[in-house]
Amino acid sequence: MKVSIIIAVYKDIESLDLMIMALKTQTYKNFEVIIAEDNNSTEMKLYVESIENLDVKHTFQEDSGVRKSRSQNNGIVKASGEYLIFLDGDIIPYSTFIQGHVDLAQKDRVLAGRRVNLNEKLTKKFRNKSLSSYTLEKFYFFLGFGLMFDRNARFEQGVHIDANSFIYKKFMANRKRNTSLIGCNFSCYKEAMVAINGFDESYGESSLPDDMDLDWRFRAYGLKLHSCKNVANTFHLYHKKQDNPTSQEQWDRFNKNKKEKKYICDEGVNKHE
Repeated sequence: MKVSIIIAVYKDIESLDLMIMALKTQTYKNFEVIIAEDNNSTEMKLYVESIENLDVKHTFQEDSGVRKSRSQNNGIVKASGEYLIFLDGDIIPYSTFIQGHVDLAQKDRVLAGRRVNLNEKLTKKFRNKSLSSYTLEKFYFFLGFGLMFDRNARFEQGVHIDANSFIYKKFMANRKRNTSLIGCNFSCYKEAMVAINGFDESYGESSLPDDMDLDWRFRAYGLKLHSCKNVANTFHLYHKKQDNPTSQEQWDRFNKNKKEKKYICDEGVNKHE
């Protein structure tokens, strides 16, 4: 099965480079990378052209405010894979990340992943390349030990368990887990994303479209949300919190659509060539 990894990015080439390095270590090989840029910069274009040994595509658009949903829809349209995995531009995947999503993929489900929130110290080591994601992944309990005492880090989400292992099948496969969708790490078949018309671009700069809105729309469409926590692991680079506040008008639209079960949005992939 071919997989399309859609990465939502805006200007941060340094973080993207760390992601690309991690994607080059993937145990699952049948995938393409789509860099969905919410901008149209020469620097990003040159960086993408410099990437070697990966199948990479680049989508872009005019920089006119936060239009992440539109850039992600650009990526969906460009994707040639039958299965889509969505990542934010500051999320570093484990080497087993794609394999984890593929192992749990089913036509009737959406996979909701999680992340380990790295602290400033570990993020600095990532950025100056004195520590690789692969090394931290392999020696997680030793190198990431300090995260265990930081409630915000969510240390337990960095423990990797193979979906085909006895431990997963016996103790975790049918365990009740949090399946709420977060936009930085989730996946589904492309046909499911197209069926609900992709991300709803009508919310503008709000953070609603890539988590809460998609969550209920997938469920209303009839898909099950299934946790891939501990199977498709990622690291989240530390940065100061950036808010995209949701206006009352956007909340009203969200609640109205949900009440009316309007899970196929008006402004989505259908607006793209």
